[in-house]
Amino acid sequence: MSEQNIEKEQLYKGVFRAGKKDGTVYYRASLTKNGKHISLGSFPDALQAHRAYEQGLLLLSDPSLTLQSYEKVSPLSFEKWVSLINLRDNGLYIGNPIYLGQQLFYYYLSPHHVLKFDMEDLFYYSSHKIMCRGNHYFVADYGMQQTLTSRYGIKSYGVPGVDYCFVNGDPTDFRRENLQIHNIYHGVRKTAAKNGQYVYTVRIHIRGNYIVGRYATDIEAAIAYNKAIDILHSKGVTSNFTPNYVEAITPRRYAEIYSTLDIAPGILNYEPISPNNQ
Repeated sequence: MSEQNIEKEQLYKGVFRAGKKDGTVYYRASLTKNGKHISLGSFPDALQAHRAYEQGLLLLSDPSLTLQSYEKVSPLSFEKWVSLINLRDNGLYIGNPIYLGQQLFYYYLSPHHVLKFDMEDLFYYSSHKIMCRGNHYFVADYGMQQTLTSRYGIKSYGVPGVDYCFVNGDPTDFRRENLQIHNIYHGVRKTAAKNGQYVYTVRIHIRGNYIVGRYATDIEAAIAYNKAIDILHSKGVTSNFTPNYVEAITPRRYAEIYSTLDIAPGILNYEPISPNNQ
């Protein structure tokens, strides 16, 4: 590319020429709104970058353009499309593809794949990008992948319809009022009894799943799981179990429940396999 052509391409408004470490030239588009500098992306040639700039200005000025107006041939990414329309309609620029509603906000993974959240989660999702793999949603948090459900007290291995459910049947609605959690403790599962009531069945994994017992409340079940851990450790089992943290009761009440809970014989009589018995 000649210096003359580069100079012409630099004349496009809102476009800046840049270079990679290997010498490759590319072009950045950006605009300024309400004193805020907004990057629109990087492009292989100046004309594409200028078209993105022009469309960005159009989105900010033309209310007839909506999220449903987006087309794949757009010079802007869909994420930028959402961010700019939200700025136009709600006066707030958010880098992630978020559109503010009344008492909730929408996170757009694509034009037809939208998640819903409470407004109290806005700060978090403004700075954490949501990714999707199959039916699993997750974010990168401090270099680690965290599932969306884990933010709401649902274990990473939680099964929809068993450990938790979406009250209105919409699996994209992550508002807290729509998330009903059945099992919040390790090893505990809420199960239906023959009389129509519910009991809490506790299992612990030691070379297979062992029944610890069935209990009337989830707190009793959580404590029973912890008691089973203590029993197994006293027998020499070295597995690194994760105990339940029960914060709803006092330490004294915890000790009272702990001392009265019955534990299944399979745990009480468990004998670890020693190297001599293998």
